[in-house]
Amino acid sequence: MPFAAVFLSLSLLAVTSTAEAAASKSTKAKASATQTRKVKSVVLRKQAAPVARAVPTFGQVAGLHEADDPLSLKSSVAYVLDQNTNEVLFSKNPQAVLPIASITKLMTALVVVESGLPMDEKLTVTDEDKDTEKNTGSRLAFGTTLTRGEMLHLALMSSENRAAHALGRNYPGGLDAFVTAMNAKAVALGMTDTHYVEPTGLSSRNQSSAADLAKLVNVTSQVPILRELSTSREARVSLGKRLVQFRSTNGLLSNPLWDIGLQKTGFINEAGKCLVMQASMAGRKLIMVFLDSSGKASRIADAERMRKWLASQPGEQAATVSTKF
Repeated sequence: MPFAAVFLSLSLLAVTSTAEAAASKSTKAKASATQTRKVKSVVLRKQAAPVARAVPTFGQVAGLHEADDPLSLKSSVAYVLDQNTNEVLFSKNPQAVLPIASITKLMTALVVVESGLPMDEKLTVTDEDKDTEKNTGSRLAFGTTLTRGEMLHLALMSSENRAAHALGRNYPGGLDAFVTAMNAKAVALGMTDTHYVEPTGLSSRNQSSAADLAKLVNVTSQVPILRELSTSREARVSLGKRLVQFRSTNGLLSNPLWDIGLQKTGFINEAGKCLVMQASMAGRKLIMVFLDSSGKASRIADAERMRKWLASQPGEQAATVSTKF
């Protein structure tokens, strides 16, 4: 075979081999890409978040929300008392014993104040103050040191759980002695439906009734420091090198239509949204209790409905609603 013909054959063979190799590589790359896409698709499906089921409150389980009331309240328990005359102006399931969440902190604060312990004493948040009940976080890192007065302020205004727990832990005799003092004070106030197991309200075993909580609000609203700290709208606290701003959990404090002397909010799943207040209206001092409210802003809406209803009453008309409990 002539040299030119041989050279041409070899050249064609090389080009063909190169083309086949390129085609093979392209096919493998496409297959690889297809496999990669399939794997990614599977991973994405695995990462889909499960649908969370709503946890019913104790009040919902007991059927308390089935009670109708003239205001169509979202709270299954509501109670309004004239502080001066002890006249009950509105009553809905007042004796139902339910978890009270951070309303607990009112008793925590009362026991701290009545202990006479120095408010300027430095207390440090430790890992003992970690929430092991609900595993919630806190802006108060372990090692944070504040005065007892500052801890009390944050517990009442911002419902800081670690602050409340640190207050109880630093009581003479420790946390057990503090909880014993809380229950002893409840007995002294005639709060027969009330029981505490810890100072924050994170436990659903901290329970009370609206009628009992009205007694607690009546007493705490007469303590100047508790009135001042619970109705404080915001505060800046030095946490190490940072100046951190804390705010109240009750938006009604900034509403000019309200004259609130003392307040506390609360929430855990078992308790629903809770709110207690002492407020002045039309020359009267009233105590209000709302427990087991369903909905994000429902307790505030219920308080507004109650304020408007009270303003519209032509005299000393009262409303009472109850269900079996």
